[in-house]
Amino acid sequence: MIKEASWAYNMLGKDNIVFVDCRFNLKDPNEGQKQYQDNHIPGAIYFDLEKDLSGTVETTGGRHPLPKLGSFMEKVKQAGINNNSTIIAYDNGHPFASRFCWLMKYLGHTKTFILNGGYDQWVQNGFPVEKEIRHNTSGTFQPTIQQHLVIDQDGINKKKYDSNVAMIDSRSYERYMGRFEPIDKKAGHIPGAKNFDWMGLFHENGNWKQKEELEKHFSSLKPYEELIVYCGSGVTATPNVLGLWEAGYSNVKLYVGSWSDWITNPTNPIEP
Repeated sequence: MIKEASWAYNMLGKDNIVFVDCRFNLKDPNEGQKQYQDNHIPGAIYFDLEKDLSGTVETTGGRHPLPKLGSFMEKVKQAGINNNSTIIAYDNGHPFASRFCWLMKYLGHTKTFILNGGYDQWVQNGFPVEKEIRHNTSGTFQPTIQQHLVIDQDGINKKKYDSNVAMIDSRSYERYMGRFEPIDKKAGHIPGAKNFDWMGLFHENGNWKQKEELEKHFSSLKPYEELIVYCGSGVTATPNVLGLWEAGYSNVKLYVGSWSDWITNPTNPIEP
């Protein structure tokens, strides 16, 4: 699912190719849209993490629940996406393109890719950008929801002590250990979860690690039959899901509500 900038450049201008700009800043939610309006890959369509890739926050379900299918599908069709489109998503070195790619995989799209190194890598290669915002012909994408890719709080409770299942906490080690919690009301992690900080998937320059490096990174997970991935709100967990797929793991589920959903139930256990 990870493609180099040179490959993406060769796709530019071809039929049924859709570039998706997912740049976003959690601390400044309008920054990504402004960056897109300033310059973007030619023909790219902007998808906003909170307006497009997430639904309305409720008392349960976490801080970034899945968007309502109807509203998301409307946006997807406006972007000109068909079932056989090749989609190339990018961001600014954050997990937002991964969230988009995971969502499309969840909806059954099979040709969605991430631009390795994101927008910065594209620019560093000297490839063209533009300010013009184009409007694509409406797409015809029809979803086939892959329910096996998700798990909810009840499913977690049924499997959290299953020796064949490994849970992966994608947050920083400090948050995982409960030493530092800047966002959620409770600190700690789901009992038994293993810490794989999502940032560990990348080199210092922001590029994804190669397949062999990802295989080594996740090698301790080989004995497990099923992997469940979570983070704070179902966003930074998605790079780990994609990384696991790249490393050859197929039975991987995303707990979309993640930690921010888990702590809404006072009966759910917490470690440490």
